[in-house]
Amino acid sequence: MLKALIVEDELYIRKGLISMVESLNKDIEIIGECESVKDAVTVTKACKPDLIFLDINLTDGNAFDFLDQTTELSFKVIFITAYEQYALQAIKNGAVDYILKPVDIDELEAAIDKAVTTEVVTQKEQLEVVKSQLIDNTKTKLVLRLQEGYQVIEFDALVYCQSDKGYTTFYLSDGKSYIASKPIKEFEGQLPTSNFIRTHQSYVVNLNFIDKYDKTGYIYLKSGVKVPVASRRKEEFVSKLLGE
Repeated sequence: MLKALIVEDELYIRKGLISMVESLNKDIEIIGECESVKDAVTVTKACKPDLIFLDINLTDGNAFDFLDQTTELSFKVIFITAYEQYALQAIKNGAVDYILKPVDIDELEAAIDKAVTTEVVTQKEQLEVVKSQLIDNTKTKLVLRLQEGYQVIEFDALVYCQSDKGYTTFYLSDGKSYIASKPIKEFEGQLPTSNFIRTHQSYVVNLNFIDKYDKTGYIYLKSGVKVPVASRRKEEFVSKLLGE
């Protein structure tokens, strides 16, 4: 059983996380909850949790202040954050995964499953592993493992990805599509951030194929396909679309 600590400055979010974790019936015991860097460091050193649900902004600092003070310890991290721009920094600091607020129970379950199967290593070791897995911006393609074999997807030809019930469909500019039996989060990190952006829980879009954006919250691709933009992702999407 994994011992888990919740480090989050909002009480209602802490209680909500506890409720969701318990409802998933995973092999996890919540051993405590903290709202500050100081308390989190103290509890982590004393109780040595296996897994930490870690918010970015805390009452007396942030998650990275906490990680800087616990580099000698071994635990897994799932970041819980309202700010997607922190995702890359979170990954670079050795996170197993990150989830955007408001927390979606399916994303939480996927992150927990990933944590359960990930070997516990020190924060320094996690950092080195994650660095080795970060996308190489010189890569030009993605290789999908399908039932019948392997399919090469050129980034320049990938219009968008859509996830549904644990499967992801890749739509190409030539009209072809391929279905992989993994959720979209498994592929998002393999796509170059210069061209691709997550617009919704179920969609990742290639900016080069966007025709227009409707301020009511929809993207219209050049192919005529209509893709939603989640309200919590609008600001980041518009900023990236404008090249800011």
